Amino acid sequence: MAKVIIFGLGDMAKIAQYYLENDSEHEVVAFCVKKESITKDKYFIGLPIVVFEMIVEKYPIDKYEFFAPMSSEKMNTVREEIYYNIKNKGYKMISYVSSNAIINNSEIGDNCFIQAGNILQPFTTIGNNVMLWSSNLVAHHSLVKDHVTFASHVALAARCTVGENSYLGTNSTIRDGTLLAKGALVGLGTTITKNTEEWGVYIGNPAKKIGNRISKSILKI
Repeated sequence: MAKVIIFGLGDMAKIAQYYLENDSEHEVVAFCVKKESITKDKYFIGLPIVVFEMIVEKYPIDKYEFFAPMSSEKMNTVREEIYYNIKNKGYKMISYVSSNAIINNSEIGDNCFIQAGNILQPFTTIGNNVMLWSSNLVAHHSLVKDHVTFASHVALAARCTVGENSYLGTNSTIRDGTLLAKGALVGLGTTITKNTEEWGVYIGNPAKKIGNRISKSILKI
């Protein structure tokens, strides 16, 4: 069991605190944000709010660990930056895997948020800083690289590779053996049957690419 500090004060942080307290052995002890985001409030959900720049002084790296369940803003690059900020301070980062997920001989990195209903078939690999919302399928021998988000009900077929900073929208489907290049944005209900280009945006069934290297300018949530 780890004593955990959650980065953030929004809905994602609140959801993470709920799951960790109700479906894990971890204990959430504090929330943390950078200095420029600090308000007059000293507590969030009854737990102290700590300035990130001063975190080591109050919460030593040998006694506490971190979880940064942030949004997918700018193709997960904001979450990526915070992830490395935390790692550079020397903290270990936990992952949360729902007790209602099905995990079969899969490798899972750190700072992953894997919610209920996900199915990871045998010989799958999930990188670091990956968020899998509810009820996704990652089929056998597939690789999901770092800083990726799956919305819900994504079907990733066998032997696929999902590149860093990709975002797969709800009800999207990826054909077996497909390579999604870095920064791929796959729209809701989209079916991908061919390899994609870096930072490309794909919509429709079958998928069509729109624009050129524009995914970061579109995904702002």
